[in-house]
Amino acid sequence: MNILVVEDDPSVRTLVKAVLEHNGNTVSTEDTVASGEKAAVEGNFDMIILDLGLPDGDGYELCKNIRDKNVITPVLILSGEQEADVKVKCLRVGADDYLTKPFNTEELIARLEAIQRRTEASGDQVLSCGELKVDLLKREFMINSEKVQLTNNEFNLLVYFIKHKNKIITQEELAEKVWDIHFDTQTNYINVYISYLRKKIREHTEVDYIETIRKKGFTFRCE
Repeated sequence: MNILVVEDDPSVRTLVKAVLEHNGNTVSTEDTVASGEKAAVEGNFDMIILDLGLPDGDGYELCKNIRDKNVITPVLILSGEQEADVKVKCLRVGADDYLTKPFNTEELIARLEAIQRRTEASGDQVLSCGELKVDLLKREFMINSEKVQLTNNEFNLLVYFIKHKNKIITQEELAEKVWDIHFDTQTNYINVYISYLRKKIREHTEVDYIETIRKKGFTFRCE
């Protein structure tokens, strides 16, 4: 993979770069919000690793800015903060995963591989459900032939829903299968992303595809 690392701590930046290159990746590094955003927008990266604390701003700002500019490259955020609301905020600004410092280098590689697996298309190239169509190779989502912009997390969630249409899916299953993490009952990020996805779908159709099943989970209705 071609990976961009945005980290202002020289020791962490050097360590991450060395670990990634040892595992066969090509690595570019930046150390500010401004230079990181420029590289992310102009470069052709397969993954972005982003520190929250940067000298000219924070990783939240950088992640949100590149998502607003339609950069869909997967983002893994590194941070010394462990609070649940920090993780939720990272997901809300468009990050794909979150890893707490100090971290095990094997876990870093494992999380990157998990993000890559979730991002890569597999199985049928096009999924359909009523008015909805998902192109896995192009990572495009359309409703009645009109393209709808989704974040990586929203897209991956939609794909899982359609692949398991008309079945009850628990929050625990979504956490494990879509985000590759154990479900934390203290966070509401799953409900947040379902709300985002539901809103975007309802902006283009009157059909409510996502049904909440009280005390059980969710069902993606597809005739």
